[in-house]
Amino acid sequence: MRRLDHRDLMPRDMRGAILALGNFDGFHLGHQRVVAEAVGWAHAEGRKAIVCTFDPHPVRHFAPHIPPFRLTTLDQREELFAAAGADAMLVFHFDGSLAKMPADSFVTRLLAEHVGAAGVVTGEDFTFGKDRGGNFELLASVGRRHGIAARAVGPVRSGGMTVSSSRIRDALKAGDCETAGSLLTRPFAIRSTVQHGDKRGREIGFPTANMCMGNYLRPRFGIYAVTGRILDSGQVLKGAANVGIRPQFSPPQELLEPHFFDFAEDLYGREVEVAFHHFLRPEAKFNSVDALIEQMDRDCVQARKLLG
Repeated sequence: MRRLDHRDLMPRDMRGAILALGNFDGFHLGHQRVVAEAVGWAHAEGRKAIVCTFDPHPVRHFAPHIPPFRLTTLDQREELFAAAGADAMLVFHFDGSLAKMPADSFVTRLLAEHVGAAGVVTGEDFTFGKDRGGNFELLASVGRRHGIAARAVGPVRSGGMTVSSSRIRDALKAGDCETAGSLLTRPFAIRSTVQHGDKRGREIGFPTANMCMGNYLRPRFGIYAVTGRILDSGQVLKGAANVGIRPQFSPPQELLEPHFFDFAEDLYGREVEVAFHHFLRPEAKFNSVDALIEQMDRDCVQARKLLG
């Protein structure tokens, strides 16, 4: 799997590829259908399959003040695209120049001339270019003049509703891990490097891995049953995690703090991916540290049971 940047020259062996074009944040069921179409088309014609994504997300460029909302990082998307059979991930670096590019120029200058695409697959509702002026019909008509074939994939429905990143974000903000996981086809997961904290968890018998949530969407604050995968070893751990501002302690600090069961290794400086399986309860401030410890004992028992 290769990671390509649209600002660099396109490798010769990647020209003539079939592209899957979209944001693909979360890589949910609908995104998977688009990529599967591109990969199948590429294999049928003996071409490379490239998944194109945008980073930063266009919304972040136009509205930098809004709260974090990402469901996946580039590294996570790269792994997911590779597992789906793609040969490369092409990252369109979304900046002012790309934001001002008219839709027909995006097709002509980037997809045709720069990338040398033979075909493009998008969702039916995908828009692109300045002021979101491009849609599938424009992509197909302009692309045809430059030898680019185009296919559109219709919406995927689950539970009587269209699968979308917005629907997944709403579920996570409600603490509904099960719905989010069903639409993603895997649990929502935050990947981050473990950093030094104030050792509060260790002091009360529940050592935690302190992790910054970066640009990820904040799921409902509270306690979750989680699994953690240590990236450098592949080891998978079970645990309970607090997501929020730790109201028991001052000053408030927004963190993801997983406590992994039966694990005592040093995680500082190591990258861990924490997957959210079940919401247990909202975070709360207790009358005493002893009361907090008693509740944490109950949380861990419940998490162990739910995680099997």
